[in-house]
Amino acid sequence: QVQLVESGGGLVQPGGSLRLSCAASVTIFSIYAMDWYRQAPGKQRELVASISSGDTSTNYADSVKGRFTISRSNAKKTLYLQMNSLKPEDTAVYYCHRPHGDYWGQGTQVTVSS
Repeated sequence: QVQLVESGGGLVQPGGSLRLSCAASVTIFSIYAMDWYRQAPGKQRELVASISSGDTSTNYADSVKGRFTISRSNAKKTLYLQMNSLKPEDTAVYYCHRPHGDYWGQGTQVTVSS
């Protein structure tokens, strides 16, 4: 059974920062690529960032490049998303995802508003 639990969301002003975490309850974490997705109200879920199993390759949506950083701690079995220079259009529910097996977390709300 794979469980992914996100945390770290909240309300932040434009220009602010948040760090999301995704704790994985799995036997093996390091060998799997991981993603962050988000879904804004009335919009489709979109891929925000992805990271390879070996932490050697990352990819970002154009809308977050240069502002967001995905990383992982295989020792802690945790995925992170550092979000800087947040904009109101970043407001969404953010989901942790493991492509292998298509596992999803429950999501954490990020609201960017003054």
